[in-house]
Amino acid sequence: MRPVSVVVVSRGRPEALMRCLTGLSQVDYAPFEIVTVACPAGVAAVQARPDADHIKLIPFDEANISAARNLGIDAAAGEIVAFIDDDAVPEPLWLRHLTAPFDTGADAVGGYVIGRNGISFQWTARSVDVLGQAHPLDITGTDPVVPQLPPLHALKTEGTNMAVRREVLAALGGFDPAFHFYLDETDLNLRLAAEGHTVALAPLAQVHHGFAESERRTRDRTPKDLTQIAASQRVFLRKHAPAKQHKPAWKAFRTEQRLRLLRLMQRGPLGPDDVMRLMAGLRKGGKQGETRAFGDTPPRPEPTQDFLPYPSRLDAPRVTLAGRIWQRKALRAQARDHAAKGDIPSVYLFTSTTQFHRVWYDFDGFWQQSGGLFGRSIREGTFFRFRTFSSRLRIEQARVAAVRGE
Repeated sequence: MRPVSVVVVSRGRPEALMRCLTGLSQVDYAPFEIVTVACPAGVAAVQARPDADHIKLIPFDEANISAARNLGIDAAAGEIVAFIDDDAVPEPLWLRHLTAPFDTGADAVGGYVIGRNGISFQWTARSVDVLGQAHPLDITGTDPVVPQLPPLHALKTEGTNMAVRREVLAALGGFDPAFHFYLDETDLNLRLAAEGHTVALAPLAQVHHGFAESERRTRDRTPKDLTQIAASQRVFLRKHAPAKQHKPAWKAFRTEQRLRLLRLMQRGPLGPDDVMRLMAGLRKGGKQGETRAFGDTPPRPEPTQDFLPYPSRLDAPRVTLAGRIWQRKALRAQARDHAAKGDIPSVYLFTSTTQFHRVWYDFDGFWQQSGGLFGRSIREGTFFRFRTFSSRLRIEQARVAAVRGE
């Protein structure tokens, strides 16, 4: 296995960061290290963890995710640098799947991202064009693949689930700090493509992404501010799009954002004053993006720190605990005990209903799935299908076996 540095950037979300780090502590891979770039609250939370001595910790408190990631790259001493957001949790076999394409010549790899119900995909295979627009790719199966792309497109990897050879990333200068937030990894995708680097997709490299609340959005993804999104969009167009497309692309982006806000106003989270305020922020960000300097990405230095292997859960025992919903308290207590011993537990709680299933990762270090025996887990499935308890358990275990190792 290739040495991997996992970079996590966190600002203002210490609880989410703790959950992410606990999930990383159960990754079934070796050797890897964890590099955390965090604000004061995140630094304090990491320092209070029992595994703090095994985590590289870099204080940073500026609202610039690209600059923060670059600090993580500088401290990363692995052959491969992987990225995950602080509001995400990887499945245990994440790094095994994410690093596999490097053995066949890939320079960068992206994985799939699971959304808030813990089952449906938020993002799968996409390409991105010079306007920053993402386009779905028709990828079948779960084997790693280097997709064929349309002209002037790059494979889109998500910043919460991607990896790049460190030497390639360092030569490119890492992330462009002109992108304080939004389109930061997309800019990197286009630069990788322009340099002729091979970028692969690993469908079984999966992380769960929670969309935790931040200074830019609420938990339900309602925006609080559009300034930096607009600034990044304007910078991206100036950097990558033909000049004649700048004006129409910016107009289309502005219209799209306005329609999004109006839909949110109709649904309830936003009022008319909120829409006006957010559109004012968008205009302000657009002005900033018209003049913001970009392209300041000189080669990154050699690693500033030695490799710090995280204690591995390589081939850790998987433990399955299953029962009815009224057994929840006892089963969760058993799961906590197993996690404390170094196992990777999964708890399945079923009701005799058609309730849809959901999956989440508990702060205490175990996976939990709940739902009806006769309900859907995969949302495209049959609305009702009779299942016995044992058959339903086998189906759900088989569904996650390739990513969790059950």
